[in-house]
Amino acid sequence: MDPPAAKRSRGCPVEPEERDAGAGAKRGRGRPEALLDLSAKRVAESWAFEQVEERFSRVPEPVQKRIVFWSFPRSEREICMYSSLGYQPPEGEHDARVPFTRGLHLLQSGAVDRVLQVGFHLSGNIREPGGPGEPERLYHVSISFDRCKITSVSCGCDNRDLFYCAHVVALSLYRIRHARQVELRLPISETLSQMNRDQLQKFVQYLISAHHTEVLPTAQRLADEILLLGSEINLVHGAPDPTAGAGIEDANCWHLDEEQIQEQVKQLLSNGGYYGASQQLRSMFCKVREMLRMRDSNGARMLILMTEQFLQDPRLALWRQQGAGMTDKCRQLWDELGALWVCVVLSPHCKPEERASWLQLLGKWDKLDVCPLEEGNYSFNGPSLQPTTALSPGPEEEEVVAAAGSRHTVFGRALQAGSLQWTDTHLQRILASDCYGPSLTGHMGSDKPTFDSQGRPLWLEEPFPTACARVDTLRAHGYPRQALRLAGAIVNTLRLQRRHQLESYKQQKKELLQKGSTCITNTEGWVGHPLDPIGCLCRALLEACRLEEETLALYPDSGPEKRKVAYQHVQVPGSSGESYLALALEVALLGLGQQRALPEGLYAQDKVVRNEEQLLALLEEVELDERLVQVLRKQAGLLLDGGPFSGFGEVLFRESVPMHTCARYLFTALLPHDPDLAYRLALRAMRLPVLETALTAGEPHPSPLDSVMSNRFPRWFILGHLETRQCELASAMLTAAKGDPKWLHTVLGSIQQNIHSPALLFKLAQDACKTATPANAPPDTTLLGIALELGLQVMRMTLSTMTWRRREMVRWLVSCATEIGLQALMNIMQNWYSLFTPVEAATIVAVTGTTHATLLRLQLEAPQREELWACARTLALQCAMKDPQNCALPALTLCEKNHAAFEAAYQIVLDAAASGLGHAHLFTIARYMEHRGLPLRAYKLATLALAQLSIAFNQDSHPAVNDVLWACSLSHSLGRHELSAIVPLIIRSIHCAPMLSDILRRWTLSAPGLGPLGARRAAKPLGADRAPLCQLLDAAVAAYINTSHSRLTHISPRHYGDFIEFLGKARETFLLAPDGHLQFSQFLENLKQTYKGKKKLMLLVRERFG
Repeated sequence: MDPPAAKRSRGCPVEPEERDAGAGAKRGRGRPEALLDLSAKRVAESWAFEQVEERFSRVPEPVQKRIVFWSFPRSEREICMYSSLGYQPPEGEHDARVPFTRGLHLLQSGAVDRVLQVGFHLSGNIREPGGPGEPERLYHVSISFDRCKITSVSCGCDNRDLFYCAHVVALSLYRIRHARQVELRLPISETLSQMNRDQLQKFVQYLISAHHTEVLPTAQRLADEILLLGSEINLVHGAPDPTAGAGIEDANCWHLDEEQIQEQVKQLLSNGGYYGASQQLRSMFCKVREMLRMRDSNGARMLILMTEQFLQDPRLALWRQQGAGMTDKCRQLWDELGALWVCVVLSPHCKPEERASWLQLLGKWDKLDVCPLEEGNYSFNGPSLQPTTALSPGPEEEEVVAAAGSRHTVFGRALQAGSLQWTDTHLQRILASDCYGPSLTGHMGSDKPTFDSQGRPLWLEEPFPTACARVDTLRAHGYPRQALRLAGAIVNTLRLQRRHQLESYKQQKKELLQKGSTCITNTEGWVGHPLDPIGCLCRALLEACRLEEETLALYPDSGPEKRKVAYQHVQVPGSSGESYLALALEVALLGLGQQRALPEGLYAQDKVVRNEEQLLALLEEVELDERLVQVLRKQAGLLLDGGPFSGFGEVLFRESVPMHTCARYLFTALLPHDPDLAYRLALRAMRLPVLETALTAGEPHPSPLDSVMSNRFPRWFILGHLETRQCELASAMLTAAKGDPKWLHTVLGSIQQNIHSPALLFKLAQDACKTATPANAPPDTTLLGIALELGLQVMRMTLSTMTWRRREMVRWLVSCATEIGLQALMNIMQNWYSLFTPVEAATIVAVTGTTHATLLRLQLEAPQREELWACARTLALQCAMKDPQNCALPALTLCEKNHAAFEAAYQIVLDAAASGLGHAHLFTIARYMEHRGLPLRAYKLATLALAQLSIAFNQDSHPAVNDVLWACSLSHSLGRHELSAIVPLIIRSIHCAPMLSDILRRWTLSAPGLGPLGARRAAKPLGADRAPLCQLLDAAVAAYINTSHSRLTHISPRHYGDFIEFLGKARETFLLAPDGHLQFSQFLENLKQTYKGKKKLMLLVRERFG
């Protein structure tokens, strides 16, 4: 491509003032500009002043003045670019923080004065008001410039930021807007050359006198060197003049503070964990793109400085050493860095030596160990766009495998771009013109077609991502028309390729459908690709259609102030009514609907999802009119008929990227215009083939809340996200199909076939139920039925793999069935075996289904109410038989009001007690019986519980202690007969002496049968020495004796005190017997003889008991 013409001044917000600046030629309104000014403008833009002086032996003073006048920048856009923030300031602080805005305010408030231009040097004073109670501050600003670029700045404010301060902005804008008011002088050397010796001496002495404290030492040193004949200063012809402009060899570029850029990038990277740091770095990337678009050489300079700091990030070495991947935010920044380098290296107007220097730097960086690698298994030398595509992937797959095994860093694609040129004849023809004659068809001397049958240009020379990188590069470097032309040629090529793909598929359709699966035809996807080809193409096409006010964009990415983008149809030149807007929509859908394999690696898969969402966000900004709806319809049809080339085709590769997100957009967009097509497309997209082939028929589905699912598909790191998107698509269809039974049942079938996550199915069921029951309208019974059916499926799926959400699911299912009606509620009760565990059925389903609130909601008549109760009681009895341990008590509670059912439940408990129902459950049911006023049944169950119980001598704190004491109290209150019957059970089950003595003492306090539950049978309390308590007393005494010996066997001195207390309680029990005192004395003597070796302990016994 030919180098661009000299840069023209671009539009800015204050064009009238710029015209005022151009009025320095003092021409009248409407009169042509003077030839002197026209010539001076061109010279000032392109020639260094030294070159002018060398070319012409004598340049007249008026000519010099006009060249100097026109050498200052004439557009405010560059001033703005170099004085806007490198990041978005907080909301509400835009005016206060943006130097350009502050500088403009200073200019408008009259803060600029004493402006003087001496040659190529501009100086002036800026008076800035101080804060409350502070004096006015005065800043002296000086600016050097050359060939319409500011080359250096200096300000007394000592600003340390990336770009120019507000004071430099104010002085620059003053010079642009009020050029005629600025006092203009030739370079100081010209003025000095007109002075004689006396004038020069006076000039020097006055200068030294005015600034003697600053310049006197320097003046003396220079005078000494000049007076020394052989000094270096005398060997040089002439003397330096800071006002004379740049030399021929000097670089001509805008002033950029390299040190400050490096420092700021380093600081931002050190704060990489913060969202603001990433945003600021992205804004700096945007600034690079802005410079490239202005064709400013500082764009590449700034990118080099940023890259060097990125590579010096200490985290890179740490991540490499630990074998850990970098954070997502950091990885995204590196991706953007790599993409920017592709744009820089592929520049259509850079000099060969510039490109060589960039490639040398990239090659050096590429070899560094810490240089990040490109994520994903994308090829670097993929196949070019082809007019025909075979269904066999063959060599392409091998190429990708080979590429995946080699080392490719984020700079690999920029290095590859270094070999690309813009000199291809056909490429030059595409970029040069919008119009091609109809005779330009066929190959035009090439082995590949260069035009299609309608005379539209094709571009088949390189892979699609590379071709799109050219489009992005043209846009980035300020060639929007050329970018559009190449984008159009690429779209033509894609269309031709698709036509041939469809023809190829039609020939093999029958064979593929019989096989039921296919090999992947696109080994690497275009969505999520490192070069973002679809995004590049779409943005280029949409940019041509954007309607925006011509205002200066200080905040290209600002959130709160970002206006809704509006687009209009712009016709493609040479086409029959086709618009760039329609092309953008077509390209986006082509890329999003491409059947492609999921790339390797977590980040690469995340990038696929993120890129997809970014493209859809672009499409959602476009307001669909009738023309675009027609494009949608056509593309949707092509996607459905695309076979193995489309993600919506009839057969899918097992590991194809699902189409759920794209389908949801298409479904929403098409639904008002073509519902049948919208549903067909969305239903086809519901598939998730990686799960279909992995879960064989009849195999239980793993719980989504476990890690089982993710372990089974280690490559699919984003499987959970994809399933959520699938659920959202299904939810959108269910909501849209409300009131349409045909589509509702069709969608239900698709959901049951394709969604395998119980948690997501449950969410769908909840959403459907909520949609079906609006607050101020009658419910949609069909949609409610769908919700219930989904809920039943969730119950069946999770019955054997319990989750913590089961209770919530069961409660919701009952409430959903209640919304439908009595029959639905009774159906889930009657079929509980396949849906619920016995505990869930007895404690949630039966109870919730018969609450007062449920009965009121159902509005049942008495017979229907009794029918529901009978169904619930039957359910409870069945659960009690299946799981008496957990369901017997709920069954008894539910059957309280029906004698027959209650008796049946009680009998189930008795039968279960015989077959091993635990004592804890029996005691609980016994207490319930007592509470209901059935003491004899409570007593019966308590005796059954005691028969199963065993409390050892050292189990003073056994969990059943309170239950035993309650049972003893119950038997005592019933009468002597019941008490006599329970004593043997107590003696057999309890061997704990303190517990036995406690029971004995309680029974001797009052007469049996005097409690509220028993009849009056005795007048006075029972004696411990008479039956039936004498047996219990003997057992308690024996227990104390046995326990004492057991404790003494392994007693330690620190437990002596506890043992003495234990003997004190034993004595109290012994004394209940008539000869208790004697028995206790004999017991103590026995202990003293047996354990006489424990002298200290026996001494304590004697001290306490004698």
